[in-house]
Amino acid sequence: MKIMLIDEPLLKSVLTLATLIEARDPYTGGHTWRVSQYSVKLAQSMNLSHDEVFLVALGGMIHDLGKIAIPDAILNKPERLTDDEFMKMRQHPIVGVSSMSDHPLADLVRPMIEEHHEKHDGSGYPYGKHGEETNLYARIVSIADAFDAMTSSRPYRKGMPTEKALSILTEGAGTQFDPQLTPLFVDLGKKGVLDHILGHSAEGRLLVGCPACGPILALPKDKGDGDVVCCPNCTGKYRIHRKGDHYEAEFTGVLDPSMTARPDLEEVQDFLKESPRALWIPG
Repeated sequence: MKIMLIDEPLLKSVLTLATLIEARDPYTGGHTWRVSQYSVKLAQSMNLSHDEVFLVALGGMIHDLGKIAIPDAILNKPERLTDDEFMKMRQHPIVGVSSMSDHPLADLVRPMIEEHHEKHDGSGYPYGKHGEETNLYARIVSIADAFDAMTSSRPYRKGMPTEKALSILTEGAGTQFDPQLTPLFVDLGKKGVLDHILGHSAEGRLLVGCPACGPILALPKDKGDGDVVCCPNCTGKYRIHRKGDHYEAEFTGVLDPSMTARPDLEEVQDFLKESPRALWIPG
């Protein structure tokens, strides 16, 4: 075993980049945080060590770094991708690894970036790995990533109910997903352990429904009843009103054409607060 010190500025830089890449697609607000948190819950249920759970959390946050190379026209396309477009999309795990090539944590997070789209039966990408040929942490992130994709809304469909998404995971155990890990995750979902993550963009930050675009408004911590927020998709400015345990958005009649993708610095700061100063690394 050896100790690896965590360089906080370097960690912050890669996390900031990850949230900025995510912000290019207004319908994936909070995706990296949710994948990270779902992955943490699964890793904890497996009794992984504190340091292993941290690595899984980090992998969930940065697993989609390679999407920096995907054109907006493909990334935000509401219709089914063409074969050529899908081939470009399939390159993002490899690009993500390249973007981390000189980072001190590169070797530790590489599998989660590179292998989170591999499938248990070998039909995934980029390498078509089978079963346990795929790194354990990547198999964890794969399940979390798929669950969030199914339960999140997109321009062309609403997010699935939790029960349906869990059922699809169960059906895919042994083909798309690891057959031992999937039941653990499904059990967490059925027990309500994932409920505080679903529909949030960060801890305690609900996604609010834009009347025009759906539930994609990620409220900053300093926003509350009566404040105005801007939709990252339609650029409309909305006044939010507290309704019980959630918010409703009312259009102000104003558009903000200056709205651009921005990194979620609050999300980055929250992650850094929970990050260890050093990791015990085998070897």
